[in-house]
Amino acid sequence: MQLFHASSLLLAAYGVSASVIERQSNGGGFEDGQPIDGQGKGAPLSGGTNHELDLQNPDNLGRQSTDNGVVPNIKWSFSDSKTRILRGGWVREQVVTDLPTSKEIASAQQHLTKGSIRELHWHRVAEWGYVYAGSITVSGVDENGQFQVAKLEEGDIWYFPKGVAHTVQGLDDENEFLLIFDDGDFDAVGTTFNVDDWITHTPKSILAKNFGLPESVFGSVPSPNPYITNGTVDNRTVTGGGGELTGNASFAYYAKDHPLEEVPGGGGSLRIIDSRTFPIATTIAATVVTLQPGGLRELHWHPNAEEWLYFHKGQGRATVFLGSAAARTFDFRAGDTGVFPDNSGHYIENTSDTDDLVWIEIYKSDRVEDISLTQWLALTPAGIVADTLKIPVDVAENLQKEKQILIKNR
Repeated sequence: MQLFHASSLLLAAYGVSASVIERQSNGGGFEDGQPIDGQGKGAPLSGGTNHELDLQNPDNLGRQSTDNGVVPNIKWSFSDSKTRILRGGWVREQVVTDLPTSKEIASAQQHLTKGSIRELHWHRVAEWGYVYAGSITVSGVDENGQFQVAKLEEGDIWYFPKGVAHTVQGLDDENEFLLIFDDGDFDAVGTTFNVDDWITHTPKSILAKNFGLPESVFGSVPSPNPYITNGTVDNRTVTGGGGELTGNASFAYYAKDHPLEEVPGGGGSLRIIDSRTFPIATTIAATVVTLQPGGLRELHWHPNAEEWLYFHKGQGRATVFLGSAAARTFDFRAGDTGVFPDNSGHYIENTSDTDDLVWIEIYKSDRVEDISLTQWLALTPAGIVADTLKIPVDVAENLQKEKQILIKNR
């Protein structure tokens, strides 16, 4: 102990910090936030580093020896986003300037207190939303004057096609949801149109003529736009217009009306929400996945779109394969988002021994599609597979011919 103390004093005299001294003396490894593989490769970190991030992202330290080549970052945490706090709630986004690899999808988390309203607006892109806390009312009107006012609870979803006028209001004391937009550059000018902005920047004489009202009515329209406004829950029935949207034209998807999918592999459950189960959602398809502890979302790729992800609960690991021998592994936790480029191979593993991993997959498409690596190999002549992978023919012959999707821990 005295020898270590003396050595520490000597190193400190040469400007080496106490934290560096501790890391060097402990030796460590990936689980200690150190780029050391225990087999002769690597060395302790001596410069500035965020030790908490190193502990959360051991694969960034080089843990996976199979990683290779240059793979761009595919991960962004909502905790790294700037939060806009407002009377009645808050919002934080992830757009293409945060995660340049997410070209097709932008996202946001939004929170509304009871009665608070996301002001009346529309977009030049489609909006998809998933309620994960509380309950809300969504309302929208299409080009034909058809409208829908729907109460949505945890697990329910809405979809507004581009150009549809809409709003969202909180019903419980605290309400929170995930927003998805089918364009990564969501903050570009000309993407979102707020009604009070338009009213504020239109001559009052024109407003009076348009609405048949005195100019004074529009003297207190908020400017700049509030984004979220305080309000009261209005239970009055909507009448008039072209009638209520129902059936395949409905903006709302109620989880209780759609049982969970049968999942091969026995490793969890999933719910597919695309144009086959939610017909109006023609540009955004989704899957809500729950993976058991130690389970694996099998090796696969998506032939029709890039895959955007939001991790809601738990912790996991994924390796993305970009072709040309380029591969990189990432660690994910609740609140992280990620994107697997179009047609890239990947898997997702639940790295917890006790807790489920829950995430949402989003595709800019009308449906969810994937190709299983195991199924492809199983349906290819066994001799070809054996020669390619240098494995026994009988092993190739006995590969699973059905997709396993979510494989239980084994």
